[in-house]
Amino acid sequence: MGIKAALSKPFAAYVHQRNQAWMQQPVQTQQKVFTSLIQKGTSTAFGRDHGFKDIRNHSDFTQAVPIRDYEGLKPYFEKVKKGEPNVLWPGKPIYFAKTSGTTSGTKYIPITADSISNHINGARNALLAYVHQTGKSAFLDGKLIFLSGSPELDEVSGIKTGRLSGIANHHVPAYLRRNQLPSYQTNCIDDWEEKLEAIITETLHQPMTLISGIPPWVQMYFDRITTKTGKKIKDVFPDFSLFVYGGVNFEPYRAKLFESIGKPVDSIELFPASEGFFAYQDEQEDPGLLLLLNSGIFYEFIPVNEYYNEKPRRLQIEEVEVGENYALVISSNAGLWAYSIGDTVKFTSTSPYKVVVSGRIKHFISAFGEHVISEEVEKAMRQTMQLFPEVEVIEFTVAPFVSQSAGQSYHEWLVAFGQPPQDEMAFRQELDQQLRQLNVYYDDLITGNILAPLKLTPLLPDAFQQYMKSQGKLGGQNKVPRLSNDRIIADALLELKVKS
Repeated sequence: MGIKAALSKPFAAYVHQRNQAWMQQPVQTQQKVFTSLIQKGTSTAFGRDHGFKDIRNHSDFTQAVPIRDYEGLKPYFEKVKKGEPNVLWPGKPIYFAKTSGTTSGTKYIPITADSISNHINGARNALLAYVHQTGKSAFLDGKLIFLSGSPELDEVSGIKTGRLSGIANHHVPAYLRRNQLPSYQTNCIDDWEEKLEAIITETLHQPMTLISGIPPWVQMYFDRITTKTGKKIKDVFPDFSLFVYGGVNFEPYRAKLFESIGKPVDSIELFPASEGFFAYQDEQEDPGLLLLLNSGIFYEFIPVNEYYNEKPRRLQIEEVEVGENYALVISSNAGLWAYSIGDTVKFTSTSPYKVVVSGRIKHFISAFGEHVISEEVEKAMRQTMQLFPEVEVIEFTVAPFVSQSAGQSYHEWLVAFGQPPQDEMAFRQELDQQLRQLNVYYDDLITGNILAPLKLTPLLPDAFQQYMKSQGKLGGQNKVPRLSNDRIIADALLELKVKS
């Protein structure tokens, strides 16, 4: 056992013990975070505008500070971008995390000196939790790859600006940097396909032990290696033992990814975003992600069916229930106040508090009042694939087709198959039935002849890669929405369907 692997175990035990302290007092921990945030925010422009000096409790806060998304807080973000201090948080941010928005264009999310540790320690502690729980630490002595965006940073009003993954790259601990691949020069390549080839060249003959990234881009990396070598990943990287991922639901990718690897490997799911690092999987046998309650973020939870109400309930941590679907709202030491991040979560446990990411509040189909969400289409696909074991799905998305003729509208599933079903009609019928069982409103629309059963449109295996490339979003942290309430993406993908 190498020195890094050996030293990680006592450090992991220390971090585990510290986590237990706040996990055993979750409500008090969140209250301390709330109080600290309000005290710090009182001296800011936002705090003065919203009467922070008179806020004593959460009820006062909900009266004074409405829920907003990026567009709602944009006037404040613009002031921060111009270099004004003390706007949302004391002083100025040390970074802007730049991310793409659908309605707001490019978004600039502040990261402050107080909030940077949330991002860095969250990822670190996820690995240490794995070491503590499993006793496995040998991966720390091998080579580690993080498929991420460029670490090159620009400046906006003197504030360093770049993709979150690129910013995080500058904070990889020194003791891991010598193990890290790809090289800085390769990581800075903008073109994803050129970058991928360079990554393969650098890693192909290295003792890779940990591979991390968004599943569809890791799959692309694996596919290129297999094409180049004719081997399974286990034979190219025999020491590969840990896969770390986040950003999308892993289940639709799991079967193909592990088939590419050729052996079981442990995995850790993370819940990171430009706005904060919220949760990580701390137990291998439990898919729930430990919600980080002590990390400078105060959480509120809105029942999804109330999200668009004029005054939805804003629940605190002690008020949530297992199995309910909530929109996640945060206030943080990055200067985000009652900020709706757009993700929805379900609690799997309240002792400790653990969540799974169930979808995006804006990613749904309700063209006919059915309100189908990401979790439902992913579960329908997963359960259907279990009945058709020959099927491999690379990627898919769902969109409505609205017809002017009664009973002729439908949901269109655009699917890139690695291996298509032997009986496409039976697969389609089962997929439709699974969704009907998961969503009663969709079932009612089918029964009432308002909607026709779903249409299945097979796409070329690399259709989504071609689409993302055409949008300038190939690789990195970019991903295609699982479903949309319009046909913008669907109509573009139809150009890439399999010719019958």
